[in-house]
Amino acid sequence: MTNERRVVVPPATIGMLGGGQLGKYALAAANAMGYRTVVVDPDPQAPAAVVANDHAIAPYDDSDALDRLAAACSVVTTEFENAPAAALERLARSVRVAPGASSVAVAQDRIVEKTFLVDHGIDVGEFVPIPGSGAHSSLLDTARRMANGGAVVKTARLGYDGRGQRRVSSEAELEAALVEFAGVDVIVEALLDLRVEVSVLVARSSEGRSVRWPVTENEHVDGVLDLSVVPARVGPALAAEAERIAVSVADALDYVGVLAVELFVVGDERPGADGAPRLLVNEIAPRPHNSGHWTLDASVTSQFEQQIRAVCGVGLGSTAMTAPAAAMVNLLGDLWFLPAADDPNGEGSLGDPVEPDWAAVLADPDATLHLYGKAEPRPGRKMGHLTVTADSPTAAATRALALRHAL
Repeated sequence: MTNERRVVVPPATIGMLGGGQLGKYALAAANAMGYRTVVVDPDPQAPAAVVANDHAIAPYDDSDALDRLAAACSVVTTEFENAPAAALERLARSVRVAPGASSVAVAQDRIVEKTFLVDHGIDVGEFVPIPGSGAHSSLLDTARRMANGGAVVKTARLGYDGRGQRRVSSEAELEAALVEFAGVDVIVEALLDLRVEVSVLVARSSEGRSVRWPVTENEHVDGVLDLSVVPARVGPALAAEAERIAVSVADALDYVGVLAVELFVVGDERPGADGAPRLLVNEIAPRPHNSGHWTLDASVTSQFEQQIRAVCGVGLGSTAMTAPAAAMVNLLGDLWFLPAADDPNGEGSLGDPVEPDWAAVLADPDATLHLYGKAEPRPGRKMGHLTVTADSPTAAATRALALRHAL
């Protein structure tokens, strides 16, 4: 049936697999447009459940919940790339699913993802796959060479926000990482001489029309996105090339929805090269993305409204910025466990979480606070974000970091 190209208009019902903050904002946008919404998530306190008209508390692969979702909805989408492929395929037998299971499956496995990109002529950094069942000696020899120059060992599936990753700088450290991940497929990626990390968000319709937002510049801390700044502080030619690459990835996937393409800007060290910067795709995310949260406050159409527009086939909105520049900083659960005045070095136990004082953020006319409504703060857990608009990317970043530091 499944993915016929038809327009889904309000008050039709939209289904969502996954109830995290990405689902919350997408369903809030859907509700504002007049759609009804249903979310499937096993967590009774899932953030998206607050805004959904109905919440099926069930595992993502629960056959009864999936059948009810298909019967109730005109289209089903997802907020995370690890939705079981079998669940998406089951839904697609009787209801439109976007993005499709085949598109999502590419991003679920880093080895499949990198191979897909290479097969479509898209540049990536050097990598080697190491099967959990045992690797050919030539693959291990390549991995050892890469490790001696610095590399990252990543589990092929289910890793995110720095999880399932180990940085190595020697053969011994590589062997230790392979022992740690024994029996699991991994990918070894060479460390690169990064100038900056950027991302491009693309929205694509089932008819193949696409729009993209300005290139975003990103900084990570311990594998977790910390700061996003837009427009990225890169030259216009490099920005245009990043957008071209992102659209080519969406087209190769025949993607429907919002897709994030993360890229590394590196210097070209090949013999005879002049050291000019070039772009390598790092990862793709088949959903709205953390680096696009700024669109809630500084774009005509947010990435979340655009996701609804794309999967429903009602036409894509403008991606123009409504401010000269914006910056977004993540608010992790660590903020709830800052050292007490009588323990300035943080040497004591975590203790009970204490809600940060949001007064300064809320008092700033150029800042917007977003809290996701998660019940339990934990170190490293994304609890919210704040966005600042300004006349320049640097000014926006400086103010956003200062506001967070003052919490």
